[in-house]
Amino acid sequence: MALRKYNPTSPGRRAGTVSDFAELTSTESTPVKALTERLTRRGGRNHHGWITSRHRGGGARRLYRRIDFRRNKDGVIGRVERIEYDPNRSSNIALIKYDDGELRYILAPMGMKAGMVVESGPAVEPKPGNAMPLKNIPTGMDVHNIEMNPGQGGKLVRSAGGTARFLSREGGWAILVLPSGEMRQVREECRATIGQLGNADHQNVNWGKAGRTRHRGRRPYVRGTAQNPVSHPLGGGEGRSGGGRHPCSKWGKLAKGGRTRPARKPSSKRILRRRRSRRYGQLPNPS
Repeated sequence: MALRKYNPTSPGRRAGTVSDFAELTSTESTPVKALTERLTRRGGRNHHGWITSRHRGGGARRLYRRIDFRRNKDGVIGRVERIEYDPNRSSNIALIKYDDGELRYILAPMGMKAGMVVESGPAVEPKPGNAMPLKNIPTGMDVHNIEMNPGQGGKLVRSAGGTARFLSREGGWAILVLPSGEMRQVREECRATIGQLGNADHQNVNWGKAGRTRHRGRRPYVRGTAQNPVSHPLGGGEGRSGGGRHPCSKWGKLAKGGRTRPARKPSSKRILRRRRSRRYGQLPNPS
C-alpha cells in the first residue's frame, strides 16, 4: 500500500493525501447486504441524551459490516472472494466464501489476495489469515485479532498495520507484546489470527482540510488557550499565552500524566510490562 497525492488545485488538495487502495480487489462498491446493518448515530451522547464524548457528530452515512471476530468455523475451507474497504475501521476487510456456501467478513491481513484459502481450528497451518488457539501457534510469530477470553471474539490488535509478537507460553498463559509495547498474558485457549493487518500506511494519511475530518464524524474543537477565562482554565491573557499552568481539561482535570485506566480492572494483573516502559528500552528478543 502507498499514498497518493493529487495536483495542488486547492489548499486542501495541496496538503491532503489518500490511500491508493492498491490492496483492494473489489470492483463492487456495495457490500453484501446480508452482512450489513444500520447503526443509530448518537453524536457522542448517552442514553439520556447528554454529551459524554465531545466533538462527535455529523459525518457521512455508512453501513456497518458485521465482522467475524470469533473465527470459529472450524474444519471448513474458505476462499477469499475479494478485499473491500470498510468505512467503520482503519483496516481493510476480506469477504470469505466457505465450502458450505456461507459468506463472512474477516479482517484482511497484509498480503491477502482474492483466491487465497483461509481456515480456522487447532490443526490448521500457521499461515497469514488462518485462526487458531494460541497454544497451537509457534512462538515468535506475528498475530492479530486476539481474544481476551476464550470464545469471546478478538478484542486486541484490530487496527490497520497492527501486529502483536507472540513471545512464549508459561503455565497455561501466552505472553504477547502488543503494538503499544505492553507485555501481557492471555490464556492460551484464546484464538488469534496469524499475520500483520494490512493498510499499514493509514497512519500516514494527511487529511489536508477540515472538511475531510467532518466527513468522518469529527466536529471542530477550540484550544483552551484561545478561549475566554470564564470558559477554560487556560483561557485569557494578553496576546497568545501558554496558559500559565499545566495542560488540563475544561473542568480542570490534568491532561498529562494522569491515570486513564480504572485501578481495579480485572485484567490489569495480567500486564507484565506497562506500555509506558517502551520508551526506556527495546522489545525483548523472542529467541
